[in-house]
Amino acid sequence: MKQQAFRVVAGLALGALLCGTTGIHAQSTLGTAQTFAVLGGSTVTNTGNSVLTGDLGVSPGTAITGFPPGTRTGTTEAGTTAAATAQSGVTTQYNALAAATCTADLTGQNLGGLTLTPGVYCFASSAQLTGALTLNAQGNANATFIFKVGSTLTTASGSSVVLINGGNPCGVGWQIGSSATLGTTTSFLGNLIALTSITLNTGANIAGRALARNGAVTLDTNNVSFATCGASPPPVPTLSQWAMIALIMLLGFAGYSAMKRQVVLS
Repeated sequence: MKQQAFRVVAGLALGALLCGTTGIHAQSTLGTAQTFAVLGGSTVTNTGNSVLTGDLGVSPGTAITGFPPGTRTGTTEAGTTAAATAQSGVTTQYNALAAATCTADLTGQNLGGLTLTPGVYCFASSAQLTGALTLNAQGNANATFIFKVGSTLTTASGSSVVLINGGNPCGVGWQIGSSATLGTTTSFLGNLIALTSITLNTGANIAGRALARNGAVTLDTNNVSFATCGASPPPVPTLSQWAMIALIMLLGFAGYSAMKRQVVLS
């Protein structure tokens, strides 16, 4: 009987170990795109004194205009192999976010005024943000917030995304099915990945990245920086990793139930 109990406890320990390694290996799949603050598919255009902390690139297009007066701290990659490789990483991350299982359907709701905890939030079509969206990391430095938007994302002027109680801006991922438009003076955070285009109106800022797979990124006196993300991005689990986490939890519960039965029988 003691041997059986030992096997149960060992199984639980293995489950805990697997859960830990899942977190370690479920890192961001942006690849070399992690060094890019802005990456477009067709063009990148800028008006005014935009400041990018990171690399600037476009692929498969080759046109980047408006730098200067815009500035960037990294390199400029226009139609280069480096830009193409980064776009491959963006596609991988886009697909990983798209595969995440929804934990809540917010279709038809405005994100403004909501306070959300870590999870995967889905919109069947378009999404709007008017006012402030608060993301409560609940003290978890690796808290993950994923937003899956079927078509467009639009923010009103002066809107904001605010992260509280720990967390990491790059633990927030936005997968946009077509295009994203941030209104003037919007304060945004996270990795904004759009299938088509991204438009940042005057004074809209991102703590994170603006990454467009196929279309243009349009800037107008914006700050885009992932500097607050730290050296290692927090985990963004893929669909298979979510499934593995669920399986480990079920196995752990089964082991606990078996151990309780052994205690009662003894």
